[in-house]
Amino acid sequence: MTYWTKEVLGTDKPIIAMCHMQAMPGDPGFDKAGGMKKVLEAARHDLLALQEGGVDAVMFSNEFSLPYLTQVRTETVAAMARVIGELMPEITIPFGVNVLWDPIQSLNLAMATGAKFIREIISGVYASDFGLWNTNVGSTVRHQYAIGAENVKLLYNIVPEAARYLADRDIVSIARSTVFNNKSDALCVSGLTAGAETDSQILQQVKSAVPNTVVFANTGVRLENVENQLSIADGAVVGTTFKKDGVFKNGVDAARVKKFMDKVKAFRK
Repeated sequence: MTYWTKEVLGTDKPIIAMCHMQAMPGDPGFDKAGGMKKVLEAARHDLLALQEGGVDAVMFSNEFSLPYLTQVRTETVAAMARVIGELMPEITIPFGVNVLWDPIQSLNLAMATGAKFIREIISGVYASDFGLWNTNVGSTVRHQYAIGAENVKLLYNIVPEAARYLADRDIVSIARSTVFNNKSDALCVSGLTAGAETDSQILQQVKSAVPNTVVFANTGVRLENVENQLSIADGAVVGTTFKKDGVFKNGVDAARVKKFMDKVKAFRK
């Protein structure tokens, strides 16, 4: 079966690499001495390393804006737009955006920068580390059409990190109802936190439940498990394993990226 990923991202079983932006103005961890120049330099280093390593697409996120908001402030979106705008001449592969955790602002940023996709918590209600995590998918999709972003692909994270579905529903029911009720271009299945391996059994359950929908392994895909994960999933979102020594807080290591992507390309053949 041919999915939209082939047309938009250029390949089957794509690897979407995370470009984690450093803390920005308004975030507790923002480096005031380094300022936006430091944020931009770190993002440029990671982007170029990811592209050099051969990933299929990149997703910019405010990963170090901890603790996250579910209604993101304007200064964060403005800072992300500045970084992406300045990097635009150097971006050579398709890209998406993820304003953690606000689908409306992710769509705004995507429309402003020309991003091809967003990944967000778009539907459901969760008990999370960030409080009661509610969504309004109807409002989000209507906003998408109102701003002319109907071609932006929506990647629904249905197993959000650091959260649990508030109702007692199994993952198969969630996957099926999400696809039936929503404009979902892909479902993302995650582990507990960034870098935590996606449970292959849960991944298989979701893929079996919605065989005609793109399903991504969303966290914890590593050199050791990538073949197993891609034998089930239609692609993967990868972040931590591309960092130096595989440590979340570090910058991207181009050599690690290339070794990983060489294995992926061999598997795809």
